[in-house]
Amino acid sequence: MSKAAELANLIGNINAGGGGVNRNLIINGAMNVAQRSTSVADLGDTNKTAAYLTLDRMYMNAGNTTGRMTMSQDSSAPEGFANSLKLDCTTADTSIASNEAVFLQTNFEGQNLQVLKKGTSSAVPVTVSFYVKGNASATYVCELYDYDNTRQISQTFNVTTDWTRVELTFVGDTSGTLDDDNGLSFAVNIWLHAGANFNPTSGGTLSTSWTSVTSASRAVGISSILDSTDRTFFITGWQMEVGQNPTTFEHELFDVTRRKCFRYFEKIEVTAGSYAHVAYAYTTTGMRSKQTYEKKRANPTFTFDNQGDVVCFYNGGTDADPTFNYHDAGPNSCRVSIDLTGVSTTAGYGAAVYVNGSVTYNIKVDAEL
Repeated sequence: MSKAAELANLIGNINAGGGGVNRNLIINGAMNVAQRSTSVADLGDTNKTAAYLTLDRMYMNAGNTTGRMTMSQDSSAPEGFANSLKLDCTTADTSIASNEAVFLQTNFEGQNLQVLKKGTSSAVPVTVSFYVKGNASATYVCELYDYDNTRQISQTFNVTTDWTRVELTFVGDTSGTLDDDNGLSFAVNIWLHAGANFNPTSGGTLSTSWTSVTSASRAVGISSILDSTDRTFFITGWQMEVGQNPTTFEHELFDVTRRKCFRYFEKIEVTAGSYAHVAYAYTTTGMRSKQTYEKKRANPTFTFDNQGDVVCFYNGGTDADPTFNYHDAGPNSCRVSIDLTGVSTTAGYGAAVYVNGSVTYNIKVDAEL
């Protein structure tokens, strides 16, 4: 695309209410931030059917299938990018049950999409673009899904063995306003595998206009990423912007993207040989401390890695087996209870929680949509 054409597209989108800085509504579209893991195998197995697993803001649905995939952050990428999201089929599924569904999803708060003017006579179009490649030619579906009003629209796109840019424009939806809050209102989905409930072998018609959700119209005509263990799918440069014109991907500093991700998920890493908490004894066996984190979308939940390597030093001794409870969580801090096991201290004295061993103690703070 020439510079003149790019400028014309950008101006057209600005006239529609988009354009400019922060025009990409998708967070981590360059696939740079992967706090949880850079690779997870056996997607589709128990507890790996619908979850955030690797790259931030990239939710994987892999339900009801006997096929399996590995999801990873990969260094294969088109010019101007360093990373992509890769899906690699490791167990094929060629006997497809009717309720099978595999799609990659990125979710949005309703308050962040009021710019779409959805549900009004002034509803604006949006353009979704991304770079893709695979091991062979394939056809998949990009879907916009309105959770607040149970509405959707879909378009097919093609994948080849070379990196190509897909550009899809969706008309504005004059029905169904989005909630102006921090809840899940909207998603962009990339359908990669579907049973007859979503991809009928006959009689199905893809919903290429906004409509109330009909399952049999969501993913009609797609290939299957699970049809062979040779099958791969790569995606990067995922962008959704207001307006009918695709513009170049909006790159941003890594730290800017990471801080946007922290609103939904944050992994606080405490390295071995350092201290996780400074606490005080409010009883002879109970400690209190405070955990802070970046402000979250909602009150978070907590999970941990390597908590067995945490030791509590207190007045008069050491407890290698303390128990922890992170509770009374607020948007940017919570109270930590640390209970000693089989030992006691003096109320009012201080204590410190030390990470022993050789591994990092990870505190995972989760407020995902």
